[in-house]
Amino acid sequence: MSQSSRQLSLGAFLMATGHHVAAWRHPDVPADPLDFSVYRRAAQVAEAACFDALFVADSVAVFDDKVASHTSRSTYFEPLTLLSALAAITERIGLVGTATTTYNEPYHVARKFASLDHLSGGRCGWNLVTSDAAAEAQNFGRDEHLGHAERYVRAHEFHRVVTGLWDSWADDAFLRDKASGRFYDPDKLHVLDHRGEHFQVRGPLNVARSPQGRPVVVQAGSSEAGRELAAETAEMVFTAQASLESAKTFYADLKGRLGRFGRDENALRIMPGVFVVAGQSESEAKEKFEAFQELVEPQVGVALLGRMLGNFDLSEYPLDGPLPELPLTDSGQRSRQQLLTELAGAENLTLAQLGRRIAGGRGHYSLIGTPRQIADELQAWFEERAADGFNVLVPHLPGGLEDFAALVVPELQRRGLFRREYRGRTLREHLGLARPKSPFFA
Repeated sequence: MSQSSRQLSLGAFLMATGHHVAAWRHPDVPADPLDFSVYRRAAQVAEAACFDALFVADSVAVFDDKVASHTSRSTYFEPLTLLSALAAITERIGLVGTATTTYNEPYHVARKFASLDHLSGGRCGWNLVTSDAAAEAQNFGRDEHLGHAERYVRAHEFHRVVTGLWDSWADDAFLRDKASGRFYDPDKLHVLDHRGEHFQVRGPLNVARSPQGRPVVVQAGSSEAGRELAAETAEMVFTAQASLESAKTFYADLKGRLGRFGRDENALRIMPGVFVVAGQSESEAKEKFEAFQELVEPQVGVALLGRMLGNFDLSEYPLDGPLPELPLTDSGQRSRQQLLTELAGAENLTLAQLGRRIAGGRGHYSLIGTPRQIADELQAWFEERAADGFNVLVPHLPGGLEDFAALVVPELQRRGLFRREYRGRTLREHLGLARPKSPFFA
């Protein structure tokens, strides 16, 4: 794809009440994370703006300490259930949901995402994660979270099993011939019979091959192990990068790994997260942002920081002191730990300041300004090969997404950087990704 013909991709990150940790306290924000009308409105806004996909994250644990009771992060929809409901009220936009390889079984994941791909007409994506929340372990028969290295070994095998199950049937396996009585051709059914270190799965999957062949595989880890997993398996990568230079380095590194797996660089779309607050003027945008920042309780910001650094309890450290030296996390997000540690050192931030700093973007690049200012930055990242698109994070839902769609999207369209209408119907078509062929059937 030539530089001139490239257009960026946009994902809308749908986090309950919004991405800002204090969003639920704002008077203009519906405070109930289970208010489906908020998600319905956000989905319709994003589709009208021709976003490539909606994205829903997940955790399978509740953070139930005293500080957590001051946040809205204790209750939210299960992603596949929510996306299935949104599939019924949308027609074109992609639907990407998160499912952990650490606390799921491959057959369940393969079946659910293949089903959603059928229900949506080929708009489904699976965000493959290994879980970074240590609290999840105790909900699944374990006292401790699996170590970082073991989680990624398991994830590689998990992916092989899921994709093998998605290829259980040839595209034309189902005859449905009423006259002959033959429902499917048995020669076009593949039994996986996988026996590995972590999983024993016979198969086949009891869902026909989906409209996209396979749902799009998304990955979000940026550690060394995460990059290797992404280079081998992912078709879209979400990442947190704090600067243009770090994003360019990450982009070049990850794209450079694809050849070792026999993959072309166009087989993978890299989409850094970007936290956006848009206003008609710069002062208006800053006022919007500060309205949320003023609602951040210091202990809530620090608790969020500890969680993101790798599930550390920072409550015993002074709020006006520096970020303490912490061991390399084995259960949390190594890449995010490095990013936030470098940010604290570079700007000489106290613990409270760092917690307040990440309350909105949580380590993602933040843009607060006019449509032109925001579009200038997105264009620079896109054209300088730091991104193929962006996963858009907004402070509150649905208002923050409405602002982005009404203000920033038209500016990107005016510059020829983003579509004015959908040209395809599947998520793969939106992203410019090929439909994968089954290795089991010619």
